[in-house]
Amino acid sequence: MKSDDVRKVKLKECLSQRYKSSRDETFLGTIKPRMGVQGLTTFLETHQQIYRDVQFRMSRLVIDGCNLLHLLYFDSGLDQNHGGEYAAFENQVEKFIAALRACEIKPYVVLDGGTDPTDKKLETVTQRAEDRIQRAHLAAVGGSQENIMPQLAKMVFKQTLARLEVPVAKCYGEADQEIGALANELNCPVLSSDSDFYIFDLSAGLLPISHFQWEALEQSGSRCYIPCKNYKTSNICILFNIQPQLLPAFAALAGNDYVKLQRMESFIRWAQFCPASAVKPSRLEGLLCWLRSFHQPQEAFEAALGLMGTLSGKRKAELLQGLHLGMEEYRLPPSTLKRFFLHGTAPPFPAEEETAGLVPDWIRLPFTQARLSSDILDVLLLQRKNLGYPVADADTPSAYLSSRPIRQVMYGLLLGCRGGPVQERDRKGLHLKFIPVQPALRGVAEQLQLNSLDKAEASQRLQVLLEALGVTEASLSCLPTRLRLLMAVTCYWMQRAQPRPNDRLLRALLLGVANSDALRRRADLQIQNQKLNVGVAHAFSQWQACMKDSIHLNQLLGYPLPEPQIAKLYEGTVVHNLVHQMRTRKMKRLKYNPSSVIQYKAMLSVVHQSLSQEATKPSVTQKTPTSPRRQHQGDLTTSLQQLFLQYEDDEETATEAYSVVRAAQDRDLDGLLSVKTRYKARERINSGYNPDLVLKKELRWVDVM
Repeated sequence: MKSDDVRKVKLKECLSQRYKSSRDETFLGTIKPRMGVQGLTTFLETHQQIYRDVQFRMSRLVIDGCNLLHLLYFDSGLDQNHGGEYAAFENQVEKFIAALRACEIKPYVVLDGGTDPTDKKLETVTQRAEDRIQRAHLAAVGGSQENIMPQLAKMVFKQTLARLEVPVAKCYGEADQEIGALANELNCPVLSSDSDFYIFDLSAGLLPISHFQWEALEQSGSRCYIPCKNYKTSNICILFNIQPQLLPAFAALAGNDYVKLQRMESFIRWAQFCPASAVKPSRLEGLLCWLRSFHQPQEAFEAALGLMGTLSGKRKAELLQGLHLGMEEYRLPPSTLKRFFLHGTAPPFPAEEETAGLVPDWIRLPFTQARLSSDILDVLLLQRKNLGYPVADADTPSAYLSSRPIRQVMYGLLLGCRGGPVQERDRKGLHLKFIPVQPALRGVAEQLQLNSLDKAEASQRLQVLLEALGVTEASLSCLPTRLRLLMAVTCYWMQRAQPRPNDRLLRALLLGVANSDALRRRADLQIQNQKLNVGVAHAFSQWQACMKDSIHLNQLLGYPLPEPQIAKLYEGTVVHNLVHQMRTRKMKRLKYNPSSVIQYKAMLSVVHQSLSQEATKPSVTQKTPTSPRRQHQGDLTTSLQQLFLQYEDDEETATEAYSVVRAAQDRDLDGLLSVKTRYKARERINSGYNPDLVLKKELRWVDVM
């Protein structure tokens, strides 16, 4: 066995042991994105009597958006390692919303926002980022499913909900308390898997996602309903005979995201307080039993510290403060989102003195509408940004290096003259690093101010975006507006990605864009135990990183270009398989309609022209003459692009137009063809007067590769 293979095997064994505990927290295939009270969900699953079976219908429902995202992607068995199955994910979201509407359930989806400026969860966030880096490496080298969310899945989730007109709101910070407060004010339950919701006092209770059988609709009379289970805090209090006001104290003593009491665990073995009849004594059951003799949190806290032996006054005060802080996280404030959902009014931004004035007022509404990235608040308030960690071999550099210049423009717009770098939390090998990145303003961007960015001229905002991507408006003018940002990003990727993507990767990407629906249905393009090519994965991860950062910049600039619908234009599993088949020469001729061919060739020519212009920019004193033949070919390419733009929605006319252009191309290349090929070319030219014949002979099987 090679030394590299030995190293990878040892690393996999080490990491598998390291993450055993986190996998123990997995239920129904879903790792909870926020752990809350560790082990609580698993513990309560062994006490099914705390749940009540319900037939859920005709109700409002507040949904933990982060949990739903993970449920719909991971529990659907979608591919995680080849860049995402976004079309299938979109379909899952559509089916979920259709199930709710069939039962007359009105959803309100609430998403997390920026990082807590107090950094109370910094240790937790850092640990999870490090864990994800390790798991992403395991997935790349071993092919295992490590629950790594594809980079653009969250964007597909939000785009699909917006298209379906589902009410969505993004909080300024973490969403848990706002979700609970909103549910109480709307008098409806919460749908989530986060164990914190077992502690919140929810008037209509919690519907655990693990028991929400939305794919198994049943009918009672003429109405449909979703079979599920409902949980209320009174259930656990009755079962373990504790006072309701002690539940937050229980969560704090058990340890949650905000309270790290591992040292307390080394002093107090809560399992010793389990009843003798307990089949499998656990720390959580022991802690609940121990709390029976108390009525108020304060007395329970002091008694718990007494079990730790002699403590200094300072140490005791620190522990008490931490326990009270942890308990306060379960106090529900008045909802700030109710007015937004009912009247479209954005909530006020928290008025902490240290953050006052850093966030312009105009940002509040689009941010709450989930039309701006959460990272905007992190940059404005903390000058920090967390980057993604896609499936990648640790030996490859971070996929986000290629898109850094795009983010630098965004940092420049956000921070203006405030100065100072943004600390990017990125991967370096298998390690998490903070990397200082300086904001950058150049060109038109230097003329804009964040406070008035929403009022800037549309032409200025468009120019900032195009300058950041290194393309011109003229180079994209031959394309329909829905493809312009996607193609600008692709041109940028071809110039910035390292190593530079070869033409095979580009053609696979564009072929997937032009023929996404047809290719997804091809059985021979499905993932079938194909080992991940880490080089191809790295290239397309860079493309997704460029797309993600470009969309965020486009959002900040007020959408000067329409946002690409990711699920319609990119499928990671398809492009990986196309590259594989091209490389192994097993590529079959693919059947396309004429408009797809025109679209493909138009996009390909845009990228090639962009690369050519970048590579052969003449000096001021030097001019390169253009040969008549090359000039004529350029005119034909322009004609092809213009035809696509003109007839993209008219397939019959596009077919005729395509045949004419192809006939002209064949005539121009006639001198370069073999005798046999020249004969076929002439036959196509002669049949150019009969578009129906062209459609049958020329476009029945088109090999665009």
